[in-house]
Amino acid sequence: MDAQGGRNIDPADQWVLDPATGDYRLRLDSDSPPAPTVPRQGGRRARREEQRPVPEPGGGRRRGRGAPASRKAKRSTKRKVLMWTAGTLGFVLLAGSGGAWFLYRHFDGNIATVDVGTAGSRQATSKDAVNILVIGTDTRAGLGAKYGDAGSVGHADTTILFHVAKDRSNATAMSIPRDMVTGIPDCPTKQKDGSTKTIPGTAQGRFSPRFNESLGQSGRDPGCTMRTVTKITGLPIDHFVLVNFEAVKTLSTAVGGVPVCLTHPIKDTTPEGEGSHLDLPAGPAKVQGEQALAFVRTRHSLKNGSDLDRIDLQKQFLASMIRQMKSGDTLTDPTKLFKLANAATKSLTVDTGIGGVAKLTELAKDLSRVDPEHITFTTLPVIDNPAEGTKHATVVVDDTRAPALFKAIKNDVSLTKAKKKPAATDTKLRGAKADPSEVRVLVHNGGGPQGAAQTTLEWLQNTKGVSHSTNGGNAPGGKQDRTTLEYAPDQADQARALAAMMGLPAAALRPGKADAEPGANMTLTLGGDYRGAGKPLADPDRLPDDIPQARADKEECVG
Repeated sequence: MDAQGGRNIDPADQWVLDPATGDYRLRLDSDSPPAPTVPRQGGRRARREEQRPVPEPGGGRRRGRGAPASRKAKRSTKRKVLMWTAGTLGFVLLAGSGGAWFLYRHFDGNIATVDVGTAGSRQATSKDAVNILVIGTDTRAGLGAKYGDAGSVGHADTTILFHVAKDRSNATAMSIPRDMVTGIPDCPTKQKDGSTKTIPGTAQGRFSPRFNESLGQSGRDPGCTMRTVTKITGLPIDHFVLVNFEAVKTLSTAVGGVPVCLTHPIKDTTPEGEGSHLDLPAGPAKVQGEQALAFVRTRHSLKNGSDLDRIDLQKQFLASMIRQMKSGDTLTDPTKLFKLANAATKSLTVDTGIGGVAKLTELAKDLSRVDPEHITFTTLPVIDNPAEGTKHATVVVDDTRAPALFKAIKNDVSLTKAKKKPAATDTKLRGAKADPSEVRVLVHNGGGPQGAAQTTLEWLQNTKGVSHSTNGGNAPGGKQDRTTLEYAPDQADQARALAAMMGLPAAALRPGKADAEPGANMTLTLGGDYRGAGKPLADPDRLPDDIPQARADKEECVG
């Protein structure tokens, strides 16, 4: 409600019928820009609106002498009809006060929904952390052959896991490479007749399936992508937001363009229908519409021509879009707000848990508590697919770095703060180290590469001088994800020596309960994170220094 002329005015009263067009428009002061119009809706309230007097050129109702100009100016600056902003590519959803009921119906009718069953939350908001999966599909449905492959049903072309901490103090947006080879789990999908059809999963092979096949292919819906992300990260997904090519064009135009910056010029000259055809010089620029879409799509003209390079451009675009939408110029301009809300809601397909303006508003108000300074963009750690080479054609999850990032996200750790913290020296690794000739160890393979126990044994004996080492074969307890070294208290100096040789983190050391018998062995069990003798293991409790990061409040040049 706005206080005008000493009394409260319903937001609906600020929209009047324009007799010239037959549409509704904002009642604005004379110094304001032209207002957007909204088609009339049926119903009694709409008919009452038609009976309201048309405002005079000076704005306001006919009530005798007009209010002083100073009061009008003050009133105009306070007026924030439709405090709607909706996120770039659908995931930064920020909202304020509502407008008239017919606007509610207008925007509500724009939003499409998909029932993903148990894959997501049934509630719009949560008192816990929130995980939203933003999926940019490359479907060409309804777009013709302009972007190539006109009959494509689409893939999960751009996917971002947006995690908001429980206390809303920080958020992490993690991009997931589309060309990552990974398994896709079984996926129950809702059919048009109300029945449920389970689409069989696909086990990970050497070259397939790629992550982007989790959507569209074989009839998979966004719930299948949600389940795939949960399988990879261990993080439950609460909601999804699906957008297509048109979303980038309409949203970037609605905010008046998105500022970007390139370290090198980009000129994509691939054949028509195949590439992005982006042509931008080095330095700052502002993109919108088709050019904005080309910016987030381009990859052929980048360093490796890969999806990983393109992700860097997308992260810059998203961060800049957040800053643009939260700027005062956007939030106080009714015309921009209307265009942004209309474009965003038309662009969205969401799960039933947040289907509709009311639910999206509830979620948006909750998430808008996070300051852009504490929104960090990163990428799921991957390595080149060993089966394919070193050009990033396909990639696989980096099991040495990814677990630490997943753990940080799960524990609501702000990545920018985590990077600034100095690495603490764990007490397990402090103190004297035994001579290699005094180290006694039994080596088990509990998930490492085939033959890992024997090759590690030979490496220890031949290159490190650990003569008292024994091959214990497969671990009696079966496979485990992490490599461990179990030792007795009086073997601590041996454990520190072996950890230093092998690059084991403090988290891998497991103290035993009693002193060892004379001549007893420590037990080294090689886990799924083990990549070979002499290759250091990542500490699962410390975020690797080379995790890429970008902040929503910082302007950076990429390319």
